[in-house]
Amino acid sequence: MRRRLTFLGAAAVLAAAALLLGGAVRGGGARQAQAAVPAVLPGASAAQRVAELQARLHYNPTDPAAWGQLGIAYEQRARETGDSTYYSKAGGSLERAIRLRPHDLVATSGLGSLALSRHRFGLALRLGREAHRLAPRTAGPYAVVGDALVELGRYGAAFHAFDTLAALKPGLTSYARVSYGRELLGNTSGAIQAMRLAVDAATAEPEPSAWTHWQLGKLYWSTGDAAAAEREYRAALAVFPGYVYALDALAQADAGRGRLRDAIALETRAVARMPLPQFVGFLGDLYAETGQTASAERQYGLVDVIRRLLVANGVKTDLETALFRVDHGIRLRQSLALARLAQQERPSIDGDDVLAWALARNGRCREALGYSRLALRLGTEDALKFFHRGAIERCVGDRPAARTWFRRALRLNPSFSLLWAPVARRGAR
Repeated sequence: MRRRLTFLGAAAVLAAAALLLGGAVRGGGARQAQAAVPAVLPGASAAQRVAELQARLHYNPTDPAAWGQLGIAYEQRARETGDSTYYSKAGGSLERAIRLRPHDLVATSGLGSLALSRHRFGLALRLGREAHRLAPRTAGPYAVVGDALVELGRYGAAFHAFDTLAALKPGLTSYARVSYGRELLGNTSGAIQAMRLAVDAATAEPEPSAWTHWQLGKLYWSTGDAAAAEREYRAALAVFPGYVYALDALAQADAGRGRLRDAIALETRAVARMPLPQFVGFLGDLYAETGQTASAERQYGLVDVIRRLLVANGVKTDLETALFRVDHGIRLRQSLALARLAQQERPSIDGDDVLAWALARNGRCREALGYSRLALRLGTEDALKFFHRGAIERCVGDRPAARTWFRRALRLNPSFSLLWAPVARRGAR
């Protein structure tokens, strides 16, 4: 029997919200929208659906339903392959559907989901609300609205949207979002509980099932339970062989155990299948850690090439680009300006954290401290944010506070970052 999911203990954190995860029983940082809940396309893979819909539209190019479905299938192909050109194809198909049938619910919701994938969260919110206006009792628009509100830092309203989604349609989509909301509020055990329900709800389809195992593994990893995390990553690979997110996660786990050669082998497989910036950047870090400087520099250069391709296909990468550059000491003044712009457009705890880190790396330590406090305002248990806070406290000259935050990061997850966990260990002494 499916159980309604709401947010536990949120009223004390965000008193303005009416409903915040409070009854029965959802990364680095807290999980973000970088890998959306996968769509389920019954009876066919996304590639098969694309081919079928293209054939259908060849004979009837004025079919708005087919254009809308094709756009959604293209979005799924973008998630499966990492090929950002599918985003442009998705946008063109969905816009064509809207031109043929204004106010089409499927196309409007699809455009909202596409805006989320492109990190255009204000647009996603407008489209999600438009889809809700078209069909007030349909669950899907609440997912788009809630996801956008989270990235815009409007957490009370986001959690209310997730609660409504769970009430209207319990299942993978709502369980995953409830899990994420609980994680943001520091309720990791509740997040794990909700994600286990998502695992159970996703058993019929290989990719959604792999996604839920990966997300559950990330939750275990975030609390330092490496053995449980690796079990879930391997479960993801068992149901969906070659699942790139699980390969990347296992590489991180191997790196955390000091098995750097094994980590490089796994990350190389992930990059070969899907050259996402986070995979390529981590492979560069692994090469740098093993003294392979030329190979590391090639990977870092590739990150910028991929960024340009993403931007060319409508994806905003300001926040992620700023974090990568600040982490690697690249053009720090320009990276600070980029982080400020990103935080203004995305005033979430992640936007606050990246701006705090950019300020600290530019020596603006007092200003950084204010943003770091904002980044921790929900009570999120996030080792990387704790590390950033420790570095900022050290930057302002408070060594005891710095040691406290470094130790807190390491207690939560001793292997939270290939780059920064060793720094935290030195600072915690």
